[in-house]
Amino acid sequence: MSAVLVEQRGHVLVIVLNRPQAMNAVDAALSTGVGEALERAEADPDIRAVVLTGAGERAFCAGADLKALSRGESIFAAGHEDWGLAGYVSHPISTPTIAAVNGFALGGGTELVLASDLAVAADTATFGLPEVARGLFAAAGGAFRLPEQLPRKVAMEMILTGEPITAARALELGLINRVVPASEVLDAALALAERIAANAPLAVQASKRVALGRLSDDAAWEQSNREIVALAGTEDVREGTMAFVQKRKPDWKAR
Repeated sequence: MSAVLVEQRGHVLVIVLNRPQAMNAVDAALSTGVGEALERAEADPDIRAVVLTGAGERAFCAGADLKALSRGESIFAAGHEDWGLAGYVSHPISTPTIAAVNGFALGGGTELVLASDLAVAADTATFGLPEVARGLFAAAGGAFRLPEQLPRKVAMEMILTGEPITAARALELGLINRVVPASEVLDAALALAERIAANAPLAVQASKRVALGRLSDDAAWEQSNREIVALAGTEDVREGTMAFVQKRKPDWKAR
């Protein structure tokens, strides 16, 4: 089964994270498939918007595949590690992107939403950055993008406690654009994408570049990468990952 499904609908490219048995958690195959789809979108002038969603009814994306990490496997696209988690979070394109959040979006799932230009969510969706409960931190952009997109105190509470928020709360805070019944998420995202696609493509792309001010966060990524490299060799990271796999409470040592 392909880890990513890609379908063009008119001027909209729909990318589906297709690992429902793993809550659409990110492994190398998924990162490669999404990254290649974004490259296709950027190279094809007929594609004017991208919609990213997840397969199944439970999850948009559960973040990094911790089981793959515990086996020592890479979860990045080989040869394109700079694309970041899911081939998406540090893979800037001028084509507008919309997250269609069909279920819970935790860890990397929330980071995919943060990396998207717009987001539509099911009323059953939840968002959160639980990495600190695993001995990690939100190194796929969450640690610096969440405080940029939410009130700082709210963002810091989410980052430091790891506690999730509901779709209704995410809408109230401006993290997402729409909340709809779960059965309508993809249709709502497509409607938004088609509204964007009706405008002049080059003007839309220029508008995105100017609105963002830049299409990369180089200094923030440099610091995030330094921190995660330093953290990766600690006992707590190993303990957090193993505790998750073994479904037990971690025993932190702060070393």
